[in-house]
Amino acid sequence: MSRSTPLRRAVLALAAAAALAIGAPVAAKTFKFANQGDALSMDPHSLNESLQLNFTFNIYEGLVGRGQKLEVVPALATDWKQTAPTVWRFNLRRGVKFHDGTPFTAEDVIFSFNRARGDGSDVKTYVGAIKEIRKIDDHTIDIVTNEPFPILPDVITNWAIMSKAWCEANRATQPVDKRKGVENTASFKANGTGPFRLRAREPGIRTTLVRNADYWDRSIPTNVEEVIFTPIGSASTRVAALLSGEIDMMEPVPVQDVARLAADGKLKVMQGPELRTIFLGMDQSRNELLFSSVKGKNPFKDKRVRQAFYQAIDINAIQKAVMRGASTPTALMIAPGIKGFPADLNTRLTYDVEAAKKLLAEAGYAQGFEVGMNCPNDRYVNDEDICRAVAAMLARVGIKVNLMAESKATYFPKILSRNTSFYLLGWTPGSYDSHNPLFALMATPGAGGQGQFNLGSYSNARVDELTKAIATETDQTKRNAMIREAMKLHQDDIGHLPLHQQALAWAMKRNIELVQLADNYMFLKWVVVK
Repeated sequence: MSRSTPLRRAVLALAAAAALAIGAPVAAKTFKFANQGDALSMDPHSLNESLQLNFTFNIYEGLVGRGQKLEVVPALATDWKQTAPTVWRFNLRRGVKFHDGTPFTAEDVIFSFNRARGDGSDVKTYVGAIKEIRKIDDHTIDIVTNEPFPILPDVITNWAIMSKAWCEANRATQPVDKRKGVENTASFKANGTGPFRLRAREPGIRTTLVRNADYWDRSIPTNVEEVIFTPIGSASTRVAALLSGEIDMMEPVPVQDVARLAADGKLKVMQGPELRTIFLGMDQSRNELLFSSVKGKNPFKDKRVRQAFYQAIDINAIQKAVMRGASTPTALMIAPGIKGFPADLNTRLTYDVEAAKKLLAEAGYAQGFEVGMNCPNDRYVNDEDICRAVAAMLARVGIKVNLMAESKATYFPKILSRNTSFYLLGWTPGSYDSHNPLFALMATPGAGGQGQFNLGSYSNARVDELTKAIATETDQTKRNAMIREAMKLHQDDIGHLPLHQQALAWAMKRNIELVQLADNYMFLKWVVVK
């Protein structure tokens, strides 16, 4: 071993001090968080799902975005106005560059519009009202809608703008199609304009982002330089990772662990209402159900069967035993807080096992029947537990449910291809307006994204007519009356089985500051590590 000299000791001390000076801020500015599921792709047009959109919208941006009160705010467009009933003029932000250094221009907006409405896109509902986009110059566009569409800015907040040049160079001009299992460069790489850049993508393991040093908005408060996102499917493992300090934040918090984590002096729990509605869908189009004991018939085409399923579900028991009080039962497909919410209709049919049995007998199914049920097990907290509870309740009226609980990676391609007879899903209207679920969930599947997520193909011509009228109506009193009528028709038809809105629960170290939005989005640009 070499002898230690005063010079050597001084050099080593200086090096140690430098390492501390460099290392401390870096450690303080790394943010590690976990969710029970992964974002399935880095393509912002490939899957219209909250976690996917939330994660990719730290990399990509739209023309407009949402502020900390969910208000519409400028993003890649600085301002906009209607210049005619069907024309919106958008002025684009100058000096913005994609992460590869390519300037952002009107050509990228037009390209992204065509990509978002094309084959494989899962975000067609956000651009379905748009007829065309005209380039006025490099930083000015006119968005022309098919008909007057006063809520256009609200609707396009989840439509991401991609680089035309990058997509063409990387053979990613079409979205990744989750239904067909098609992948392309946009699955694993990304090139947005947002505050964070994609550094490394390991699907199902971890995804690493780094700060975009050239981001156009210098006012964002974050001091985070690196983000490490880890999907942790096991609730107990996710909680253990937070308690050990391995991660800085996790969501969702299992309802049974909220009190324990809130009592830990090193942690804090953020809870709040969510705008997402959890519901059950039923195939009302096929002549024969999948995975069913009934051959040559589709029981769900009979309203009496749908009503029997509804009245066999004890939603208060689910609220108490499964959700431990952290949910609000609902009779509607939208939550309070969504524009146009008809509060007077929010009364559920009574839970009544005998009434359900009688309805099934009247429909010709006195002995019940067997049906498959698709359910995700890594999307929202307690999804699988809710499905198991529903299956047990339906068994009391003679319905045998073959539960297929699976990862989002296989669940979404299946249900989005309509290879499902009975399924659980959650929906937050991206526009925070009732038109969104009417158009996407309840309208008859058609062109332009209409009914794209009406996976059971429920259909009512009057609901379709009202949905179209609601899109163009500017008188709010008339509009609310039409929304109420459409919701009442769907409710009377029992087009879906609404269950509840569940409360948000996030847990984090006490030195983490962030903004919890009611749509369950967490934007990294607002995260501060103290």
